[in-house]
Amino acid sequence: MMKNAALISAGCVFAAVGIVHGVRYSLAQEAIVGGMIVPVGWSLVLGLIQVESNFRKFAISRAGARGYMQVMPFWTRVIGDGDAGNLFHMQSNLRFGCVILRHYLERERGNLFMALGRYNGSRGKAAYPDAVLAAQRAWVYADA
Repeated sequence: MMKNAALISAGCVFAAVGIVHGVRYSLAQEAIVGGMIVPVGWSLVLGLIQVESNFRKFAISRAGARGYMQVMPFWTRVIGDGDAGNLFHMQSNLRFGCVILRHYLERERGNLFMALGRYNGSRGKAAYPDAVLAAQRAWVYADA
């Protein structure tokens, strides 16, 4: 029940930012799965995507990070098959990003603020974790 309500809630917000129906449903599903990979919930995954790429599938940063969760290509060699082109595939990008965030959470002994800083390469600085946590609040589903 909660999963369906979360998909409906996320779908409405995606419509507001102009993401087409099929893509927003798939992205919401993957965020929910990602929220299971990382024990922080799907709303944080969506908040991170919003800050990292503003939901642009083909976003590339100045540093070379790619896709929705702005994953650096070297991660495909560390925990994948080495094909950085997969970072533009929605499911692959979200799975990589969530596994990386979980890794950083483990390294920071559960400290979300520090893990988010590591994810962004700004460990110890407040701007990025604060932005992600603020974006997360827009995605939190309140079960009425």
